[in-house]
Amino acid sequence: MGINKNKLTMQRKEFKTEIEGKTLTLEISEIAPQTNAAVLAKYGETIALVTVVMAKNDSSTDYMPLKVDYEEKFYAAGKIIGSRFIRRESRPSEEAILSGRLVDRTLRPLFDNRIRREIQVVVTILSYDEENDPDFVGLMGASTALAISNVPWGGPVAGVRIGKVGDKFLVNPNNSELKAEDFVFDTFVAGVKGAINMVELGGKETPESDAVKAFELAQKEIDKLVDFQKGIVKEIGKEKAELVLAEIDPQVKAAAAKFLEGKLEETVYTKDRLKYYESLATLEKELVSHLIENFPDNDKSKLAKEANFIFDEETDRLVHKNILENDKRPDGRGLEEVRELEAEVHLFERTHGSALFMRGNTHALAVTTLGAPGAEQIVETMETTGKRRFLLHYNFPPYSVGETGTFRGPGRREIGHGALAEKALKHLIPSRDEFPYTIRVVSEIVSSNGSSSMATVCASALSMMDAGIPIKKPAAGIAMGLMTDQRPTTNDQRPNYKILTDIQGPEDHHGDMDFKAAGTEEGVTAIQMDVKVAGVPVEVLAKTLAQAKEARLHILKFMSGVLKAPREKVSSYAPAISHFKINKEKIGLLIGPGGKTINGFIAKYELSGIDIDEDGTVFVSGTNHERMNQAVNEIKSLTRDFEVGEIIEGKVIKVLEFGAIVDLGGGKDGMIHVSELKNGFVKSVNEVVKEGMHVRAKVIKVEDGRIGLSLKQMQQ
Repeated sequence: MGINKNKLTMQRKEFKTEIEGKTLTLEISEIAPQTNAAVLAKYGETIALVTVVMAKNDSSTDYMPLKVDYEEKFYAAGKIIGSRFIRRESRPSEEAILSGRLVDRTLRPLFDNRIRREIQVVVTILSYDEENDPDFVGLMGASTALAISNVPWGGPVAGVRIGKVGDKFLVNPNNSELKAEDFVFDTFVAGVKGAINMVELGGKETPESDAVKAFELAQKEIDKLVDFQKGIVKEIGKEKAELVLAEIDPQVKAAAAKFLEGKLEETVYTKDRLKYYESLATLEKELVSHLIENFPDNDKSKLAKEANFIFDEETDRLVHKNILENDKRPDGRGLEEVRELEAEVHLFERTHGSALFMRGNTHALAVTTLGAPGAEQIVETMETTGKRRFLLHYNFPPYSVGETGTFRGPGRREIGHGALAEKALKHLIPSRDEFPYTIRVVSEIVSSNGSSSMATVCASALSMMDAGIPIKKPAAGIAMGLMTDQRPTTNDQRPNYKILTDIQGPEDHHGDMDFKAAGTEEGVTAIQMDVKVAGVPVEVLAKTLAQAKEARLHILKFMSGVLKAPREKVSSYAPAISHFKINKEKIGLLIGPGGKTINGFIAKYELSGIDIDEDGTVFVSGTNHERMNQAVNEIKSLTRDFEVGEIIEGKVIKVLEFGAIVDLGGGKDGMIHVSELKNGFVKSVNEVVKEGMHVRAKVIKVEDGRIGLSLKQMQQ
């Protein structure tokens, strides 16, 4: 397991299974003995320690207090990174936050929401081989640890990574395989046996049928891995603890249900959203007062919490019932109907690109900023070392849902939603050679009533087009929902379900699935799926994708009416960029001692910056086009390579007895020897050329920085 067993005498058990020719090992030993369970999971040379701890006593919270933490360690990848003054892990990177969310979203639906004990799952990556996905290892360790512990939980679960490269579907591909030029998409799929409860997919335009094939392939592997874990549980699993679940007095529950009868439906099915929230809050207050009045001996604060729980539960039951039995949605739309769409671009003159996209009461304002290549973000994490030239940031201020709150930077949800929208658009961005800008898009959710991340995809695509970014195609996104009866009464015992297009507030909160799909007319580029039930069969996901495609095409058609194609030019307020290549050996010459030469150019021509790649590509950026072009010409002259046979033009700057010196620009000059001035005898150099005279000459020698020129050969 990567630990030197010769120095450890503790008891251990290893359980192994093969996945695509590689061994997954789950080791249970005396390591971390004060936890409820601990598992050391290994795949390749990627190793994770996963621990589960449940508090000894119930908390006072009115929700199930589960925490899932994903700890990336720089030492796992053999790195020492951080600032010069802090060489240790601090705030989790975005990658770590997204990995933690992935594990959390898979585990959470399998817990009983009535549990009030604090439960914490910690995934610590101890070793990372840069090829095998630590998310897979972490999830397998977390599922096994929970399953063998005494913590009540409905697992085990499993998840695998499926990649498509060319025409091949790969199970748990190596990272290097996904860097191939014919890469299509990469997805992580997780769930229980026979059903999927979490999906993350990103890539190039992918037909829905290929995504379904990936889900089917993943489900087969998930089923095997779940059976593998069940064997471990049978051998060493602990008896589950009997917890006191948060139950409500049946008399209180009956009284609340009777009070809400008739009133709740009238409130939930209010089409005016502002009136809806006001009526909902008023009715809930009335319910609390009613219960306090009828149960005077009960604790008031406890009754208020119970009223909130009953109110939510009854709303859930009502919304499910009306959709499943009558196709009746809270806002009166049909099951496949998209809310009213509105959009506007170029809202602000000075920003480089902007767009406001509105779908019902969900409004996303996206603003695009273009920067020089040097504005790229440097990324150093356990898994990644490199640069990002496309950044998409998502903000969800409290006013977007009519609340007050504090601004403390992006939380896990904001980072997750921004990453999803970025995933949906990043393969549509032109290459650096085509469009050398660094691109940053910021989505401000100014109003939210469901599916703000998918509104962000739409707004961001329009904003980038408004900025003049030649994206390959516009993309749009839609959130799909599911209402299902998990207690079937039909003879075939299959749950009754309805798929909803464009879910909003009540359907998002009370629904059983949140399935976000984004893409172009040609296919999907990103999918994210979460559930509140144990899982969803692949056949339901296939139908959801087909229904989502119809909605996506509808939205794309609307967007084309707002802005059909990217602007031909970038904003006049954006920096202009000129890029060209120089000889790699001349990079030092351009930079100069201590950066003196390059900084001199920036100051002299008032440039935004000069960036140089290792291959000799130079990017010159500035807001004054004329000054920028002058700088480009001088840099080209400075770094120019002269070749024998080349024709040059220049000014004679000095006449000597044995020849003349010609200024070639960029601080370089060439020598015309007297013998190369003309055919025949030359009595004096001044007979042929004079100082200040412009000449055209041929390069006849380039040696150790000295350039020999000839006028005589031009005559020939």
